[in-house]
Amino acid sequence: MGMVGGGQGAFIGAVHRLAAFLDGEIELVCGAFSSDKERSKTSGLALYLPENRCYSSYQEMFEQEALLPLEQRIEFVAIVTPNHLHFPVAKMAIEKGFHVISDKPATFNLQEAIELRACLEQHNCLYGLTHTYNGYPMVKQAKHLVEQGELGNVIKIVAEYSQGWLASKGDEASKQASWRLDPKQAGISCCMGDIGVHAANLAEYVSGLEITDLCADLTSTVSGRTLDDDGTVLLKFSNGAKGVLLASQISLGDENNLRLRIYGDKKSIEWSQLEPNSLLLKSNTEPTQIIRTGVGEMCEAAQQAIRTPAGHPEGYLEAFANIYQNFIKQIRAHQNNEPCGNKSFDVPGIEEAVRGMAFIENTVKASQSETKWHSFSFTNK
Repeated sequence: MGMVGGGQGAFIGAVHRLAAFLDGEIELVCGAFSSDKERSKTSGLALYLPENRCYSSYQEMFEQEALLPLEQRIEFVAIVTPNHLHFPVAKMAIEKGFHVISDKPATFNLQEAIELRACLEQHNCLYGLTHTYNGYPMVKQAKHLVEQGELGNVIKIVAEYSQGWLASKGDEASKQASWRLDPKQAGISCCMGDIGVHAANLAEYVSGLEITDLCADLTSTVSGRTLDDDGTVLLKFSNGAKGVLLASQISLGDENNLRLRIYGDKKSIEWSQLEPNSLLLKSNTEPTQIIRTGVGEMCEAAQQAIRTPAGHPEGYLEAFANIYQNFIKQIRAHQNNEPCGNKSFDVPGIEEAVRGMAFIENTVKASQSETKWHSFSFTNK
């Protein structure tokens, strides 16, 4: 693995590395960890990389790595930069023949995501997107219950993702906050682009449905902010179900409160990232069932995502590692000329990337309009 971004002082880069290393199948061999040449070098040396593999730019990295023998060069790159760099880094990596796993959102705007899909169609490379919460065993079990018809016909979906870390003006001082609130680096949205897109992806992943229409109200709550820090979105899904998506970064006291509820005409399910090892299965006629990670029979996808015996809590890093683990399986299948579609390996891919960017742009557009409902569109007009 090579890495672009994630140098000293960065949060998500370290998380990516921990997740990638968990199964002992991935080795970090090079990186362009910062746009500052010295910081990139210092960051790489701190990770015990040789000096000649600590590159001053991602362009230099891909050019030099492509010249190395196959057994030495990187096989894939992890992109952990601010949003505005996701597309150019991914595009050059793919054009040089390297697989890509990227932090979300996939690109700076929808048009770039569409161009990235076209680029992948022209090159023999794989693309993965780290929608981390799909990696939890109980999320996969929830998806299985929906697929098996346990809930009956899905009629309502409620996805919530609330945080409080941007609740005041002073919170903008941190490096993590400053670029997320900067339209030149984050794009047209902060809250929806950062966490709302996770909630939307989770709702579609578990339900197996797609958002078809939406009505949005986004707010810049803290004075002086250009981008949204709070929002509410009404949703319609492909089977006629209705939904609500709440995303907020100004919910004072909330940590990383991602919660999904899916209601069918027979039963409902509820999952919370703050209690990730429990999945609630509820109805009006039976006691609520608490399904616990590793207890009893699980679907195959959930079972493969479980790493420890029941009662040994697993969390965010393990879920993140499951995305990497499945991506590695996908790469190995690709190397063996075996079928390697993203769906088969349970890896969020370019289609989820395009849908994610479309969700962000459609939500912002809907919020700025006096029209109530907007069709989920894949154009940026």
